[in-house]
Amino acid sequence: MDTMQKYVFAFEEGDGKNKKLLGGKGANLCEMTQIGLNVPPGFVITTEACLAYLDDPQRHLPPGLMDQVRDQMRLLEQKTGKGFGDPDNPLLVSVRSGSAISMPGMMDTILNLGLNSDTLQGVIQATGDPRFAYDSYRRFIQLFGKVALGVADTLFDEAFEAVKESAHAKQDVDLSADDLRQVCDRFLQIVEEQTGRPFPCDPYEQLEIAIKAVFNSWMGKRAVDYRKQFNITPDMANGTAVNVVTMVFGNRGNDSATGVGFTRNPATGENKLYGEYLVNAQGEDVVAGIRTPKPLDYLRVEMPELADQLEELRNKLEAHYREVQDFEFTIERGRLYCLQTRNGKMNTVALVRTSVEMEREGLITKEQALLRIPPESLEQMLFPRLDPNAKAEPVAQGLAASPGAASGIAVFDADRAEQLGKGQGLKVILVREETKPEDIHGFFASVGILTSRGGKTSHAAVVARGMGKPCVAGAEGISVDVERREARVGLTSFKEGDVITIDGTTGKVYLGEIPTVEPEFTPELNTLLGWADELSRLRVKANADTPDDARRARRYGAVGIGLARTERMFNAVDRLPIVIEMIVAETAEQRRAALDRLLPMQRQDFYELFEVMSPHPVTIRLLDPPIHEFLPDEHVLERELKELRALAQVAGGLGVLANAASLIHAPEGVRLEVERAHRMIDPAVVEEAIAKKAAMLKKVRALYETNPMLGHRGVRLGMTFPEIYQMQIRAILEAAAECAKAGIEVHPQIMVPQVCTVQELRKVKQYVADIHAEVQARYGKPVDFKFGTMIEVVRACMRADSLAEEAEFFSFGTNDLTQATFSFSREDAENKFLPLYNQSGLLQDNPFEVLDVKGVGKLMKLAVEWGRSVKPDLEVGICGEHGGHPRSIAFCHEVGLNYVSCSAPRVPVARLAAAHAALKAQATHNL
Repeated sequence: MDTMQKYVFAFEEGDGKNKKLLGGKGANLCEMTQIGLNVPPGFVITTEACLAYLDDPQRHLPPGLMDQVRDQMRLLEQKTGKGFGDPDNPLLVSVRSGSAISMPGMMDTILNLGLNSDTLQGVIQATGDPRFAYDSYRRFIQLFGKVALGVADTLFDEAFEAVKESAHAKQDVDLSADDLRQVCDRFLQIVEEQTGRPFPCDPYEQLEIAIKAVFNSWMGKRAVDYRKQFNITPDMANGTAVNVVTMVFGNRGNDSATGVGFTRNPATGENKLYGEYLVNAQGEDVVAGIRTPKPLDYLRVEMPELADQLEELRNKLEAHYREVQDFEFTIERGRLYCLQTRNGKMNTVALVRTSVEMEREGLITKEQALLRIPPESLEQMLFPRLDPNAKAEPVAQGLAASPGAASGIAVFDADRAEQLGKGQGLKVILVREETKPEDIHGFFASVGILTSRGGKTSHAAVVARGMGKPCVAGAEGISVDVERREARVGLTSFKEGDVITIDGTTGKVYLGEIPTVEPEFTPELNTLLGWADELSRLRVKANADTPDDARRARRYGAVGIGLARTERMFNAVDRLPIVIEMIVAETAEQRRAALDRLLPMQRQDFYELFEVMSPHPVTIRLLDPPIHEFLPDEHVLERELKELRALAQVAGGLGVLANAASLIHAPEGVRLEVERAHRMIDPAVVEEAIAKKAAMLKKVRALYETNPMLGHRGVRLGMTFPEIYQMQIRAILEAAAECAKAGIEVHPQIMVPQVCTVQELRKVKQYVADIHAEVQARYGKPVDFKFGTMIEVVRACMRADSLAEEAEFFSFGTNDLTQATFSFSREDAENKFLPLYNQSGLLQDNPFEVLDVKGVGKLMKLAVEWGRSVKPDLEVGICGEHGGHPRSIAFCHEVGLNYVSCSAPRVPVARLAAAHAALKAQATHNL
């Protein structure tokens, strides 16, 4: 290391913009000094010195560092007129940590450094206040002993409490100078007992030990865990600076105080000074909770002149930093000092409000207002969440599959959920091992969904997100017994009717009801998102399958439906039997008969979607289910068939018995009972039921697929059963024609799923052309629509140029495309090995949550380029759940997509993320 390297900067010379070198606290102390705020004199030891120290196996400070520190201490002596270690007029300093990224409370601070038995007397002489001197000394011994010498804090606390008890003092301020002298003597004794050596007396030895202690705190467990939790990487913050600051004292009496303030309320965003203070205290007292602090409003009563100065400080900080500030201050003998400032941490409600109001006040631009807010943080405002003041321990942990929180009675099947939720108006949590499409009516009737199996993109998760309902999936610690209507969780359990609470934002499950806080969609959020739409290039649509979904999407600002999943429309109680009839049909005629009954239902579905979303486009995906999902479970059918056959044997036995000669001589009551039982079990009815059940079982077995997600679904269904797709196409076009007739502007888009060859697309396009001609002829006017395909098969990406010859738009189905690209089963991957892959660095992110730009993203980029090489005006979007993920949206902007589509509650997140993507791209372009 170069011995001449500059490691130390006075506050007057440090670059306040260089937080990586000086840490956030140090940089701000330099900047506040240079703009004329009343900051106690001091200097910063850089993060580079910290890294050099930590890299040294012997943990020596880098060469020349202490020489530079001594030079700066001499300058402090000149500025203050005091001497470091001078027994007559001692200079005392604080030694504070401060990294580039704020990590409140994670690293260490030492106050009143420079005190010893000699300088203590100097403080007494200079102030004429022995109580203050001993109070400062006991604080220093305890902080230094804990932070620098590793003495357990509890030993000091116990000794302090013993003195308070002996002196009959309720609070520390009730102790006299003599009491505090006893405390100091006991503290010094504790240090010697615990370390085997006396407390260091030489101020420069104290300073060197303290600097090392603060450097070491960078690798302390608290700090390491904090960085891990908040993903603070070395390129964001590496090492801590050390700030050596002249002490000012809030514990000099009743004209002194210490406090913490925010320039605006961090919970509500209200434009008003917010914070707390303590009279006759030092800074640690406020955060330690030793005494109950007073609100800053009360300062105007106790110290009106200081309240005016604090208001002036607040205004100067905001005007300079153009950001809400969290600052610390000390009042010493009626004089106000600012000890530090940093950008205030606020909840999203406050962040949104302050962004809009600060733009109106001219402090920031619209662009800056938007960039202040992480898009994903908007979820805090859009889903109910558990009351942060509620104290409860979770009993299980699953996957945070759909955000929000809900409490309700546990119900273990969809029919019961509908009966209790819809029929009786009860709040219901649907609890299943896993859900299927036929459970959809249970979803509608429930306030939340809990499954013991499945991942974040499982049926339960995707449907719940689409509905904006909380869902915890894959809670493998819960064993669900549907037959007994009970779930076991470790040593406890809950039964149907018991109240549980789920938190889809954290994946936690609780027994009993936990209060929730309702979401807030404030006027400021509407304003902010309006600005976002002005600056975005990407449009934001929603994935919506029902009119209610569409209304919610419009409320959240969607400009169309990017994905309407028609299979979700078939799960209604009045439709599922017809769908099953269609599936089990043995001939095309039988299938068409069922489809003819579904046609008016589908037409009405599409009409209502068009009407709600008018004049925005609605993209309807033709049927794409693994077909077995509509059919009963094979094992259930086998059991029911066995029961029916047993019933047939009973019926046959009763018939033989009723006709037996021996029964003629039986008592009349017995004979009548046998005959009545025989009549009640009609053999013909039972035989018919057996035949139907056997046919269904045969069909289920015939349709069985080893891997249904890669099987007979999507366009493959339209090839083998063209009448299904033809019915849906007709319903779409007729609904559009009916809307046009009613004066409703519509822009339907017909999307073909799971396409892998251009021949498939051409075939379906011919269906569309034929039916379009018929519909136009019948209605006597043009029916506007677009025809396109969902890109979710790898081969479709590779053949994008050919597909573009037939398609007017592409929409990436990135859930399936990710599954195909990785050869991962989503549910298995998320429940088995993906957490390990993420933790060990084999994969940086879960690719089903964060778009894999290096693999899936390259396929998308090629498909866009090749598609537009054939059709330059080709519209391209994304409709997988990645369409609501901010980093994924940034990639969509980068590769030139026209829109993203996501579940309705994520629309605001996507709108803000689209604006961020545009602004950051513009900033990069301007470099």
